[in-house]
Amino acid sequence: MYIVAKTNVLAIGVYNRVESLKELPIRLICLNRGNDAVRSLKNETIHSVISHWHLKDMPDGAFLKGLKSIRPDMPTIAVIEPNNPQQEIQARSLGVSAVITEDCSQEHFRQIVCGVLGLRDAAVLEDLYAVKEL
Repeated sequence: MYIVAKTNVLAIGVYNRVESLKELPIRLICLNRGNDAVRSLKNETIHSVISHWHLKDMPDGAFLKGLKSIRPDMPTIAVIEPNNPQQEIQARSLGVSAVITEDCSQEHFRQIVCGVLGLRDAAVLEDLYAVKEL
């Protein structure tokens, strides 16, 4: 008998990025509001969080600040506005695992998520082991 355990990843405010993560061996819980995310953290086992810095109901990184104060060791990715050094400095000072700008490519986003979660990216492996026909 084989047991496959998936990592539960909570994604808040990043619906436009979900497609790039579908093939990963994770259970992705997608929400739009910080308050819903807080409820999920209380009711479910969450292993990692991907969150936009500025949520409508929790602006200026309030969700991530609260999360990192309670769970400082949780792998966390902050998605920030492009060309906003203030957001980047604040996110990094919280001790998040990675900071990504919202305008980065889907491929880069996926690579960062795989790196933070310690997953092999199947797309990268396919390219690495691809054999060209002559």
